[in-house]
Amino acid sequence: MGFTISKVFWWFAAPANLALVLLAFALLALMIGRRMLAGMLLALVVAAGAALTLAPVKDWVLRPLEDRFPVPAEAPVDGVIVLGGAIDTWLSADRGQPVINDSAERLTAFLDLARRYPRARLVFAGGSAGLFDDAAREADIARDLFQRLGLAPERVIYERDSRNTHENAVFARRLAAPAADERWLLVTSAYHMPRAIGTFRRQGWEVTAYPVDFSVPRAGNQASGSLLEGLNGVHWGIREWLGLAYYRLQGYTDSWFPAP
Repeated sequence: MGFTISKVFWWFAAPANLALVLLAFALLALMIGRRMLAGMLLALVVAAGAALTLAPVKDWVLRPLEDRFPVPAEAPVDGVIVLGGAIDTWLSADRGQPVINDSAERLTAFLDLARRYPRARLVFAGGSAGLFDDAAREADIARDLFQRLGLAPERVIYERDSRNTHENAVFARRLAAPAADERWLLVTSAYHMPRAIGTFRRQGWEVTAYPVDFSVPRAGNQASGSLLEGLNGVHWGIREWLGLAYYRLQGYTDSWFPAP
């Protein structure tokens, strides 16, 4: 039930969808003669768009998340686990070939680490995050993709039933059965790393963060962008901050903002 509620809530809370809701209310206000209310709603949408274009709102929202865990120094590794989220399962099934989204660095980093640590155990964790259709599983598509790219299928444990980060940790730990003294790298997008680390810790799996897929520059280096880029960054940033709060309230993590 929690999975369904979170999906429905985010559909309405997502910045772009919220803007559409405000525009719809503005149109309704015009239709019933409430011109002042309509003007206020339209002004709010325009002001938000201007802020996303002219101010580094994306940086403000994402940088604390992305800077929370540094890339670790080179050291022996017993295992590598990568979280799903880089493959569009619906389009992949529809087109008959792997379709990768903006988080592709999760996959490329996983392949790179598999090459650099040939004796490390490997885990891919990801099923379907779809609310209605879960026939296509990300792990199945990843298996085919990795095999095409030369990664031996017997090297990887594929967890294909998880729908979110909490289930990633629960199901992957059950399959991998890591020893307490083993060093595992956790690969996921940098903005998602705090919640992911907190979730794995809650399951008793002390993994080492290996953040990838950065979206904003280091502090002091401000990058300009378009309205679309700003909106996309704020979308994922707000989603992650809300996710951190929700996971803490649910008891899926042991702190509000997990740290190294």
